[in-house]
Amino acid sequence: MTITKPKLVTIFGGSGFVGRHVVRALTKRGYRVRVAVRRPDLAFHLQPLGGVGQIQAVQANLRYRWSIDRAVAGSDHVINLVGIAYESGAQRFSTVHEFGSRAVAEAARAAGVPLTHMSALGADAHSASLYASTKGRAEAAVHETLPDTVIIRPSVVFGPEDDFFNRFAGMARISPFLPLIGGGKTRFQPVYVGDLAEVFARSVDGSLKSGEVYELGGAEVLTFRQCMQETLRVIGRKRLLISIPWWVAKLQGSILGLLPKPLLTKDQVILLQKDSVVSEAAKKEHRTLEGLGIQPQTIETILPSYLWRFRVQGQYSSQKPA
Repeated sequence: MTITKPKLVTIFGGSGFVGRHVVRALTKRGYRVRVAVRRPDLAFHLQPLGGVGQIQAVQANLRYRWSIDRAVAGSDHVINLVGIAYESGAQRFSTVHEFGSRAVAEAARAAGVPLTHMSALGADAHSASLYASTKGRAEAAVHETLPDTVIIRPSVVFGPEDDFFNRFAGMARISPFLPLIGGGKTRFQPVYVGDLAEVFARSVDGSLKSGEVYELGGAEVLTFRQCMQETLRVIGRKRLLISIPWWVAKLQGSILGLLPKPLLTKDQVILLQKDSVVSEAAKKEHRTLEGLGIQPQTIETILPSYLWRFRVQGQYSSQKPA
């Protein structure tokens, strides 16, 4: 009798926010997971997500092609989740998004295995935002190298470890106001990280169309203002919402961007000038969560499960505005 080993999936950037949920979705399906990260010693938190020996962390750096080839060797599928929100030291948008994405695609092509690549809604090679433009050029590089690559573009991703709702809920705990950059009119379609992870798992299953670009947004479209209002409602705090003109926000971003871990950068302000919602074309062609038969989770359902710690009295708070 021949014993078939479970499929081995290599995930670049698997120790981050989205990565840990993708790892969980894959291990639940019985896949073996190899997590390729710069610091394997910082990926121990992933081990409880699978059985003994099911998850392995290996060292890899997108700036060094040999480490990418080594991480991909023997894999049955490759996932690239690596991305940065701001530049710092050797971590540049062009290096991580463009060079790194092409290198992963080349390694997957050389190994003869499929690739699933995470991009972002708004990715556009001609964008004034460095983040969006390098994401757009990365998509082009990946499809040029490996045309069958599945590309997944999510809107703002929310979940227990997110850097969006958690950031502003934390700010509301100490600040008397929350800023509405550009008046808070930018539209988002927040997508739950668990739904996003399910799509990646389905790509590994082989149920997504090769070479396709999927746009993933949640159940509702909300403006920046509405996101802040919902955050305050969930944490039971009353704060002023102050509109910040674009030019002022850019100036603030230029200054704050000099910090090691900036709350805001000028490039992020530029990025916020464009909506992050699923296109009509993607809806018509069923390249969305609903098109895949996935009912999106709502922020109303999920946010209270992890933002409760920002309430005045934690989970026991009555949620009356503070």
